[in-house]
Amino acid sequence: MKITNVKWLVPAIIIATPVWLGIKHYAHASEAPDAAPVAPFTVDHGILHVPEGSPLRTRLVVAPATVSRTPHQVIVPGEVDADPSRTVNILPPLTGRVTLKVGLGDTVKKGQVLALIASGDMAQAYSDFDKAHDALDLAKKTLDRTRGVQQTGAAAVKDIEAAQSGVTQAEAEYVRAKTRLESFSGIPGAGPGAQALAITAPMDGVVTALNVGQGGNVDDPTAAMMTVTDISTVWVTANVAEDQISEIQAGDDAEVTLSAYPGEVLHGKVLASTSVVSPDTRRLPVHIAFGNPNGHLMPNMYADIAVDVPQHPQVMVPQSALLMHNDNTTVLVEVSPWAFERRTVELGYDEGDLTRVLSGVKPGERVVVKGGVLTND
Repeated sequence: MKITNVKWLVPAIIIATPVWLGIKHYAHASEAPDAAPVAPFTVDHGILHVPEGSPLRTRLVVAPATVSRTPHQVIVPGEVDADPSRTVNILPPLTGRVTLKVGLGDTVKKGQVLALIASGDMAQAYSDFDKAHDALDLAKKTLDRTRGVQQTGAAAVKDIEAAQSGVTQAEAEYVRAKTRLESFSGIPGAGPGAQALAITAPMDGVVTALNVGQGGNVDDPTAAMMTVTDISTVWVTANVAEDQISEIQAGDDAEVTLSAYPGEVLHGKVLASTSVVSPDTRRLPVHIAFGNPNGHLMPNMYADIAVDVPQHPQVMVPQSALLMHNDNTTVLVEVSPWAFERRTVELGYDEGDLTRVLSGVKPGERVVVKGGVLTND
């Protein structure tokens, strides 16, 4: 074949050559193996390394462990109790039929009549007092007459001695009868007709227990008729579990909330605890005193008590730093830039979003606080 137009053939060859070379280069590139991806992390002798280019470098957040002295708050159940030193059980001093003048829950004043007891024993006490009083008057008159006779020289010394002895014995009987009558809250000189014994309030307070009915009889002087309690000051008793007894001490700050008054928080201090654990609940009663001038804290109300237990300085880390690894709780501690050591930690109490670390992390050490779960195998 004869080439007739050379001037068009040469440019065509020049243009086609780069295109062919490009196609050949693409074919070789497509046949090359893919570049190896960067591993998120590697582990060398227990140290976890995050290499440059690892996606973990944008996911992990590292921060120093802090030291806190924040008190730990222990929350225990409890109730409002009357102060035992301000509680009086009213016992009947004698037997008889009762006429009540107050009811359960009534507020009473010191000296107010709570009940009347109609009793033959009371009448006998008045009678004995009147007899003793009369015998004493007669003995004194006899002594005066004997002394007068002696002055005229007609009375012997033995007569004076006998009269003086009569006065002494009469005075002793009078004191006995008067004391017995007063022990019944009776009024000397009221006469044998005052057969009703008035039971009065020993202090201001509230009738918190009533164990006798209107018109009933009392025949056991050792059984309380009623109880009067001064609730101007009350105790909130926290019932502390055995494993928390060593944590709570006198003087610790406490906050009390009651179901009866939502949103109201009472602030006080732990006064003291008893020395005996309750055999029924296996808890130790711990008392906090509160003034109660308006009486809105009533005995037997349920309460929740939060006691701030002082703590020694302790390392704190966010809860997000804690990782489960082989059934252990661990954290990642930075030993050099982007190199971390996995350590098992012993934990204390949680405080909000933070956790106390008892061992495994030192103050100021930097730990992974976010994204550490991405390093778990």
